Amino acid sequence: MDFNRIKSSLSKQTSTAGRPPQAVKFARRSSSGRVVSLSREEDLDMSGDYSGQNDYINYTVLMPPTPDNQPSGQDSDSKPDGPSQYQTSRFGPSDARRGQGEGGSGGSGGNSGAKMERRMSVMKSNNKSMLLRSQTGDFDHNRWLFETKGKYGIGNAFWSPSEEDGYGPDVSMSDFMDKPWKPLTRKIKVPAQILSPYRVLIIMRLVALFFFMLWRVQNPNEDAMWLWGISIVCEIWFAFSWILDILPKLNPVHRSTDLQALKEKFETPSAANPQGRSDLPGVDVFVSTADPEKEPPLVTANTILSILAAEYPIEKLSAYISDDGGAILTFEAMAEAVRFAEVWVPFCRKHNIEPRNPDSYFSIKGDPTRNKKRPDFVKDRRWIKREYDEFKVRINGLPEVIRRRAEAYNNRERMKEKALAMEKNGGSAPKEPINVTKATWMADGTHWPGTWLHPTADHAKGDHAGILQVMSKVPENDPVMGYPDEKRLDFTGVDIRIPMFAYVSREKRKGYDHQKKAGAMNGMVRASAILSNGPFILNLDCDHYIYNSLAIREGMCFMMDRGGDRICYIQFPQRFEGIDPSDRYANHNTVFFDGNMRALDGIQGPFYVGTGCMFRRYALYGFNPPRANEYIGVIGQKKAPAGHIPPRTDDDDSDTRPLTSHPDLDLPRKFGNSTMFNESIAVAEYQGRPLADHISVKNGRPPGSLLVPRPPLDAPTVAEAVAVISCWYEDKTEWGDRIGWIYGSVTEDVVTGYRMHNRGWRSVYCVTKRDAFRGSAPINLTDRLHQVLRWATGSVEIFFSRNNAILGTRRLKFLQRMAYLNTGIYPFTSIFLVTYCFLPAMCHFSGKFIVPNLNIAFLCYLLTITVTLTLISLLEVKWSGIGLEEWWRNEQFWVIGGSSAHLAAVLQGLLKVIAGIEISFTLTTKSAAEDDEDMYADLYIIKWTSLFIVPLTIIVVNIVALVIGASRTIYSVLPQWGKLLGGFS
Repeated sequence: MDFNRIKSSLSKQTSTAGRPPQAVKFARRSSSGRVVSLSREEDLDMSGDYSGQNDYINYTVLMPPTPDNQPSGQDSDSKPDGPSQYQTSRFGPSDARRGQGEGGSGGSGGNSGAKMERRMSVMKSNNKSMLLRSQTGDFDHNRWLFETKGKYGIGNAFWSPSEEDGYGPDVSMSDFMDKPWKPLTRKIKVPAQILSPYRVLIIMRLVALFFFMLWRVQNPNEDAMWLWGISIVCEIWFAFSWILDILPKLNPVHRSTDLQALKEKFETPSAANPQGRSDLPGVDVFVSTADPEKEPPLVTANTILSILAAEYPIEKLSAYISDDGGAILTFEAMAEAVRFAEVWVPFCRKHNIEPRNPDSYFSIKGDPTRNKKRPDFVKDRRWIKREYDEFKVRINGLPEVIRRRAEAYNNRERMKEKALAMEKNGGSAPKEPINVTKATWMADGTHWPGTWLHPTADHAKGDHAGILQVMSKVPENDPVMGYPDEKRLDFTGVDIRIPMFAYVSREKRKGYDHQKKAGAMNGMVRASAILSNGPFILNLDCDHYIYNSLAIREGMCFMMDRGGDRICYIQFPQRFEGIDPSDRYANHNTVFFDGNMRALDGIQGPFYVGTGCMFRRYALYGFNPPRANEYIGVIGQKKAPAGHIPPRTDDDDSDTRPLTSHPDLDLPRKFGNSTMFNESIAVAEYQGRPLADHISVKNGRPPGSLLVPRPPLDAPTVAEAVAVISCWYEDKTEWGDRIGWIYGSVTEDVVTGYRMHNRGWRSVYCVTKRDAFRGSAPINLTDRLHQVLRWATGSVEIFFSRNNAILGTRRLKFLQRMAYLNTGIYPFTSIFLVTYCFLPAMCHFSGKFIVPNLNIAFLCYLLTITVTLTLISLLEVKWSGIGLEEWWRNEQFWVIGGSSAHLAAVLQGLLKVIAGIEISFTLTTKSAAEDDEDMYADLYIIKWTSLFIVPLTIIVVNIVALVIGASRTIYSVLPQWGKLLGGFS
C-alpha cells in the first residue's frame, strides 16, 4: 500500500455523517524548516492546510527523520509497497494489518480508506500551534525514545482516547507535550574571559609578593635596622591579610530563581492537590526592636505592614515582633498598624503595589500610575494616602495619648485613695499626703505589664513580666473576598485576609543574663514554634522592610529545590536608603555584599550578617544536615562523606571536653521542659523538606502533604507560648550554646552562621533583580565608626573563643575556613596599619629610610605588585557589578576605620578576654526623616568621639615631620632632596 494510493482513495471518500472530505498528506520537515511532501506532490503550504471555512482541517502527518526514514534522492515510486513503520503512529496496529490484507491488491482500497478515515482524530484548527510546536527541525533521538517509551512510530501522531491498541493506556497529545522535571534555581558562573585573567593575576601577585618579601629580607638597611624591621613585619602582615582576603574569592558565582516553576510545583492543581491549594511550607518572620526612642515606632510599623502584604500564601505566613524594651508605645503602635493593614494589604493586592512599605511607596518621585490599568486606581490611591496620613498622625500622637491616659487613671486612683482615707479618718482629710504609684495604663483600664513611663519594681526595662498578644488571628484556609463599601475601597474579587501577627516581649528579671538581641531572638523562636511552627524563619531588623514582595518566594526556590535540605539559611544582600549620593563613608558596603559574599557563595556559602536572612528552623535547632562531606588533607583536597554522629551519653560533660573534640557535631538534647515545643521539632523538620517529585530528590516529602489547614489558637496554646519566653526557661538547657542564636559575642550573627557551617550545612546568597529588602544606615561619621567598632569588637571576641575557624571541624571547607579566619583577624591589621602610617614621619625625623636605596629591583617589585593589584581590583569590579566610585569609597573608609575603630576594637576585645571587662554598646539611631534636607542633616554634624584621636594624631605627626624634613633639607650645606623623597643619595 503506497502513500499516493492512500491519498487518492481518501480524497474520493465522503463521510457518512456529512462531514467534508479529509485528506491525509505525508510530509517531513527539513532542517531549514520547510515542509517537503513525501506523497509525490508539490511542497505543502501548512497555512493552507490548516485554513478552511469549516471546523475541520486536512491532517498532515509529518514524518520525522528517524533512522528508518532518512531523506534521500530516491523517488517515492521506487520504494517497495507495504505498510510503513510510521503508519502505526496514526492508525492502530490492527488497522495497519487490515490495510495490508485489503489494500495490497487495490481491490478494496475505498473500503479501507473509509475505515481509516473513521479512525482519524478530528483536529480543530486552533490546534495548529500545538502540532507545530511539537515538530523540530533536528530530530532528538533521546527525547523521541523518552516520549514513545522506546518505540519508534508513535511520533507526533494522535488518536482518539477510545482507541485500544497494543501500546498500553490511552495516549493523548498532552503526553507528548509533557514537560520534564524543572529545577527551581540555576547557578550562573562568572564568564571565563573575566574569571581566568582574575585568577592568573592573583597567582602572579602571589609570586611577586613572595620574591618582593624575599628581597626585602635579604637587603636590610644597616643604617636603620629598626626602621627596616618595623616595615618588614608590617609588610609581611599586609601580605598575609591580603592572602586571607583574596583566596576565598577565586570562585564567585551568580544564582537565579524560577518563580514560575515554583508556582507550577506547589500551587497548580494535580492528582495530589486537586484544588490547587498552596503546598508551600510556612514562614515565620521575626522583627526585633528594643527602644522606641531610637527606633521610631512609625519605622517599625511600616516594616510590619510590608511583611503582612508580602506575596506568599496568607495562611502560611506569620509575623512576630520582639519588643525587648516592653514599651507600651511599641505595643499600641503595632495595634494601629494591624488596623491599617486591613485596608493597606488588600489595596496592595488589588493594584500590585511595589514596594509595600507605605512610607516608601508614597515617597516615590516617579509617576505612580505607571503600569496601572484599573480605572479606579487614582481614586483608591487618593483614599489610601489620606488613610495613611491619618495613621501617621495617630502613631505620632501616641506618646501624648498614653501620657494623658496614665495621668487620668492615676488621678482617678488618687481620688479613690483619698476618699478611702477620709472615710477611715471620719470624713476629714488626712494630714499626710497620699502617695499613689504612677502606673502606665492600657486602653482597657488595666496596668501595662511591661515597662512603665515612670519605672518601678516589676515594671522597668530589665524587670518586667512576659507579654504575648496575638493581634491578628490565624487566617482562614479559604480566600475571603471583599465587597464594595462606600466607606472603604471596592475590594470585590480581592482576598482581604491578613497573616497572623503577634507581639512578643520576653520576661526579664534582675539577676538573669538576658543575652541582648540573641536572647530575644531565641525567645521568639520558641514562641513561634508553639503558635505557628513555620519550618522557615525570616529575620529582619525593625528598619529593614520587604522591598520586593516576592522575596520570600525567591528564597523558597532554593530551600525547595533539589539538595535544598542541606541549606541552613538564605542570606539576602543588605540595601540601604537615605544615604548621601556620594556615599562618602561607604555605607552601602557594596564591595562586601556584591563581592565577598558572592565569592563565598561559590564555596560553602555566605556569612549570616544579622538581617535579611531566611533560616531553616531545624538547622537553627543545632541538628546536623541530612548529608554532609568531610574535607581531609592539608588544604582539604580530599572529600569524603561524613560519618554518622552517635548521640551523647548522660555522663558527657561539655565543659570538660577539649576543644578539638568538635562539640558542634554533637546532637542537641536539652531544649527545655515544654512538651509542646519538643513535639514541634520533628514537624518542622518534615515540613521543611523539598518536594519528592523526582527520583533525584533525596530526603523529600510527598506532594500535597502540607494542605491541611492550621488549627485556630486556643488559650492553652497561648499560655504555653508565654511560658517558653519566661526568663527561667533556658536554665539547664543548651539554648545559646548549641541551639538557636549563639551567646557570648556582640556579633552573634557571624557566630551563629559559623556554627551551622561547622556542622556541614551550606548557605546560599540570593541576589534578586529587584532588591529583596531595604533599610537605613547611619550616615554620620561618628555613628558609622561606632557601628564598625561593634562589628570589629565581635570579631576579636570570635578570634579568642572556641569559635575560631582554626578549631573548626573537617566539615568546613578550606577556603571557607580561611574566610572565617579572616573575619576574626582583620581588626588586628589596624595595629600594623597605624604603625605603617607613622613610618614616613619616623623616616623624616631620623633622616633614614626603610631600604638602603631605591634600586631597580625594589622599584620593579613595587611596580608589579601595584599594577597587578589594580588589575585584580578592576576585574573584581567587573564580575561583582559594583562601581569604581563605590570601590574607591570602600578603600578610603578601610583606612579611616582601620586607624580608628578597628584599633579600639582590638583594645576592648583584649580587655574583655584578659581582664573580663564587659563591653556595652548603644543602639544605632534609626532615621525617620520626612524629606531630603532632614535625611542628610546628620551628614554634616560633627560629634566628637575618642575614635578620632588616632587618625588626627597620624595627620598632625606626618605634617610636622614633613615640615622638619623639608626645613632640614633647605637649610643644609649640601641639600639632598633625594633623601627627602625616599632614600636617594
